[in-house]
Amino acid sequence: MILNNKISIFYFINLIKLDIIVIILYALISGMLIHLTPFKGVDISLSVSAMIGTLVSLLLAFKTSQSYERWWEARIIWGGIVNDSRSLLRILKQYIPESPESAEDLEQFARRHIIWCYSLGETLRRTEFSVKVSEYLKKHDLTSDNIPNFLLNKHSEDLSRFQNKYSLNPNIMVHIDSVVARLNDSMGRCERIKNTVFPKSYSLLIRSIIYVFLTIFPFGLAHMAPAAEISITILIPILFISIERTAMILQDPFENRPTDTPVSKISQTIERNLEELLALPQAEQEDAMRGYYIL
Repeated sequence: MILNNKISIFYFINLIKLDIIVIILYALISGMLIHLTPFKGVDISLSVSAMIGTLVSLLLAFKTSQSYERWWEARIIWGGIVNDSRSLLRILKQYIPESPESAEDLEQFARRHIIWCYSLGETLRRTEFSVKVSEYLKKHDLTSDNIPNFLLNKHSEDLSRFQNKYSLNPNIMVHIDSVVARLNDSMGRCERIKNTVFPKSYSLLIRSIIYVFLTIFPFGLAHMAPAAEISITILIPILFISIERTAMILQDPFENRPTDTPVSKISQTIERNLEELLALPQAEQEDAMRGYYIL
């Protein structure tokens, strides 16, 4: 597991390095054409560049807002999973009579729920299951095309068994079922975010307009000194590209990147909380989650 609370500037620069190279090359070439060749007579008013720049700003503002909304929704969903996980085990512990047998049942239920949290995050990120999850599935001989949904179904089966075995009040079972339903709803909302792709045409449109802006922008700066003209031609388009790429990163919160919703860290928090709630022996932290970036 990699715990990385600070994202290096070099990580972000690496994402836009090709755009930076293109912008710098164009700025140098256009600067030489404008100041050293007959192109120096070409003058495109800055008002044209300003109009295109305003259009780019509006499009970027909308895209950034929508992307952050998707990222924040994912974080809210996982916050709800934390609360519902605690509530589910707390209710079961409160209303199931204490006995060695019930303690074992609750421990098995809690362990499966912990695996549900980890498997949901790993399924959303479309990565291989960690050692923790793989060993649990192998030990209990569980296979399915949708492991998180399968484990949640196992929860429901156990709850039905608990009701008969411990004579739980039907009203209490309605409350417990509502918590499981919320967990199922949270899982579905995460899947919706993962499977709903932000329109690629919109990103292509913004990127195209940024490069149109880059193309004509230096010709409105022909009156400036070469060094100043080239520097400004490099700086402003890179700022636009940086904002656009930031929005692209935020729009997909389950891609196993440093900017993701920290599902691995949240799952660890749930694991600790449930182990403390039921006074279970805490599992050793393993390297099973290696490769995840946790914020």
